[in-house]
Amino acid sequence: MAGADSVEKLEDVIVRSAEQVAGQIKAAKEAVSTVIFGQEQVIENTLVTILSGGHALLIGVPGLAKTKLVETLGVTLGLDAKRIQFTPDLMPSDILGAEVLDESSAGKRSFRFIAGPVFAQLVMADEINRASPRTQSALLQAMQEQHITIAGARHDLPKPFHVLATQNPLEQEGTYPLPEAQLDRFLMEIDVDYPDRDAERRILFETTGAEEAAAKPSMDAETLLTAQRLVRRLPVGDSVVEAILTLVRAARPGTEGGEAGKLIAWGPGPRASQALMLAVRARALLDGRLAPSIDDVLDLAEPVLKHRMALTFSARAEGRTIPDVIKQLKTRIG
Repeated sequence: MAGADSVEKLEDVIVRSAEQVAGQIKAAKEAVSTVIFGQEQVIENTLVTILSGGHALLIGVPGLAKTKLVETLGVTLGLDAKRIQFTPDLMPSDILGAEVLDESSAGKRSFRFIAGPVFAQLVMADEINRASPRTQSALLQAMQEQHITIAGARHDLPKPFHVLATQNPLEQEGTYPLPEAQLDRFLMEIDVDYPDRDAERRILFETTGAEEAAAKPSMDAETLLTAQRLVRRLPVGDSVVEAILTLVRAARPGTEGGEAGKLIAWGPGPRASQALMLAVRARALLDGRLAPSIDDVLDLAEPVLKHRMALTFSARAEGRTIPDVIKQLKTRIG
């Protein structure tokens, strides 16, 4: 009986924590929406990524408020945010930092580490594919390991630590596309599309007047860390787990994907399953629910899977696309 009571108390604690945190997250989402118009799905998916403890790749043409979104999230979530503009001549030390030789007044020399812009809680890597592979790797290793090593000394990154990287899908000349293994480091690939007519009308009035809407803090870093821990404690039903497994395994070459499996050259590994498991929990918490549903799996399948897949040459020759194949795969679970 004592064991049953302790489990019941634990569930009560989770419920109370979830209700409290969900209210703060909802307030943060509404605060972001007062500055960023017409991008509700982008805002939601970005918040889901952050609540999951992951990083996101934002794909969109210039002028769609990607930079403004990251700036606004930094203020709203109470995070220290920094922006790095990636260029072909950017060096790893420009991101990570470097050791410099100091000389004291007594003439004693010693090395001192000067931290780079990666030492922030929210880092915007603007046009990440414009930097050389060496520089990309420096950031992507930091994303994965949550620390860097300079001159043999380990330097831990702040917590929470999130990278929101951007890419322009059109201008690819002079760029260094991210390799598949590095794309896998991003929990989601989020497409930033054009706003609809009403949203663009609102943008015109809200951003060209004498006063412009400013973001307001709704959370702090400690509250966000609490929310991230809570995401990992939310229960997940067997049907949702099976839906995740069915979908991710079907997205690989082989027989499990049926006809769609023949179109896939390579597919997502177990990291995709982990990402989808965390993302559906985070989305449930964002919506004020205590457990995810199969609908969450279906809605988040494309942003979690599409950068972790490639189609065969014959499939591409037939005009098939990855979103099209994922849509076909989703019919297997509902």
